[in-house]
Amino acid sequence: MHDVQNEYDSRGIEIDEVGIAGLRFPVAFDDRVTKQSGIADAAVTVRLQANRRGTHMSRMVALAQDELATLDPRDMPRVLKEGAALFDTPMVKITVSMPFAQRVAAPATGKESWQVHNLTIEGLLEDGQARVTTTVMTEVTSLCPCSKAISDYGAHNQRSEILLGVTGYADAPYPMPVDEAVAVLRASGSAPVVPLVKRPDERVLTMQAYDHPVFVEDMARSVSAECRGRGLRHSVKVRNLESIHSHDAIAFVAG
Repeated sequence: MHDVQNEYDSRGIEIDEVGIAGLRFPVAFDDRVTKQSGIADAAVTVRLQANRRGTHMSRMVALAQDELATLDPRDMPRVLKEGAALFDTPMVKITVSMPFAQRVAAPATGKESWQVHNLTIEGLLEDGQARVTTTVMTEVTSLCPCSKAISDYGAHNQRSEILLGVTGYADAPYPMPVDEAVAVLRASGSAPVVPLVKRPDERVLTMQAYDHPVFVEDMARSVSAECRGRGLRHSVKVRNLESIHSHDAIAFVAG
């Protein structure tokens, strides 16, 4: 059967990225510490040389489903190299996103519940060099230092979303496991978010937040300082879902 995608293109325009997105399939995440199964959302793209009309997208589906059914971030450089050889391309990018959950205990009663986090693993192989970025997003409570300072009593607080992306390379593609990333993020806020709280737990959490007020700047710097201390290439994004303002507060830092 004639290979239409492999036809010659005379326009001389290289395509920076072409491929598939929104591919969903079952994945078992297993980094030898955290093990969890779920439905992942994946994208696979390549750089298409100027003289080629198209790429073979069905092969991208097969690559993702065959090689990523069990997902360990340390395997990503190998999968990227297989993709580069399969598509004969100087650049291939694979992105996989899925939620994962951890059991957390309420601070007073000790009752356990599931706290869900978002995970994205992006692998990029370009000109023979592989890098892998693992991004974790979780939620914390933040209490405004300014509000506490100017109020006779009380202070406004809100839920905050914190994203930490850590980049590794072929020799060490996964320098910070996801469970450690979550621990760093949960420690950076005024108090952790806990799904199941009874009244004694609520008392502890609200007082903890009041005793540890933080701005978005504080949280971003706290996470970045921890990563810098570990010698990690990273990026941090913080978003306060503000409770008394009609806008959100955001901060970003990379190191």
